[in-house]
Amino acid sequence: MIKKSNLKLSACILLCTLFCILPVSGQVEVLTVKEKTYTATLKYNRSFYPGDPIAVRLTLQAKRKVKKFAGNSESVVYYTSPEKKEKKIRKAKMYFVPSKNNIDDLFVLLPSSSWLESGEYLLNVDFTAFCNEPKSFCVKINCLPKDFVTETIPLGPRNTKIKTDTSPERNDQIKRLNKILETTNSDSIYAFEAYTPPTPATRRTSFFADRRTFTYSTGGSTTNLHYGIDYGIKTGNEVRACGRGKVVMAEDRISTGWSICIEHLPGLYSLYYHMSELKVKPGDMVEEQQLIGLSGATGLATGPHLHWEMRLYMEAVNPDYFVTDFTLP
Repeated sequence: MIKKSNLKLSACILLCTLFCILPVSGQVEVLTVKEKTYTATLKYNRSFYPGDPIAVRLTLQAKRKVKKFAGNSESVVYYTSPEKKEKKIRKAKMYFVPSKNNIDDLFVLLPSSSWLESGEYLLNVDFTAFCNEPKSFCVKINCLPKDFVTETIPLGPRNTKIKTDTSPERNDQIKRLNKILETTNSDSIYAFEAYTPPTPATRRTSFFADRRTFTYSTGGSTTNLHYGIDYGIKTGNEVRACGRGKVVMAEDRISTGWSICIEHLPGLYSLYYHMSELKVKPGDMVEEQQLIGLSGATGLATGPHLHWEMRLYMEAVNPDYFVTDFTLP
């Protein structure tokens, strides 16, 4: 009798071998394995840049009609470095997206840090299909090198005061937002399609993952990462939801001014900062391109602009990634 762990390892080696002979189709790879009772098809991003999510879609097609209780497949996805296979860099449970009878369609976005070193990684997909034996996909993915902008931003007395604020009020605002961003609701599938930028403006004054140094009017400095994209637009310009979702925060914050946070998918949120006016409130459901507020220069801002940010399982990820069809249909 072969031990279950050996079966899992054998399946992983076999699938890696099959992957190597498949033709490359852009950045999306497709791998299909046929079992006795079902067919498993894996789609995933073969290459990605630091800060980009890694999309993974697993479609399980039953070869015969299965009972309802047996149709609930499950899957966990994670990636590791080849040198430290036992250490999971990021891990997430896949969630179901709408599908036909006898098909379990699972999807997840794995975040990658903008600090992630370029090179080869191993993507692992452990799944159980229709109450069958556990199986695994193990494939290679490649983080491509990318250069990020480095900038120094001098702050006047007003912004120095905001940046160095350690008041209980500001700390409470940070904690409350973090509590929202760490929430993962598997039923929150509101916008499973490409998103649209929140403004038609194209002039960007800062970019995703800029390496920033703030110098204070009082002396000294701190180094920070810029979590989103800044659009250089005047106060009063319309700001629209990048995708359908639920408003989970809409308030005035010390550091980000009038701010909105929208939940789109399990663990995925969009944020809009420094606005002059809000048009929505917590609990509202908004549609893609619905007006949610007006741009401004509130909070820590050196001029009027809109800050657009995307958070995935707490990690700041590249907003530009979401304006393409990331769902691997």
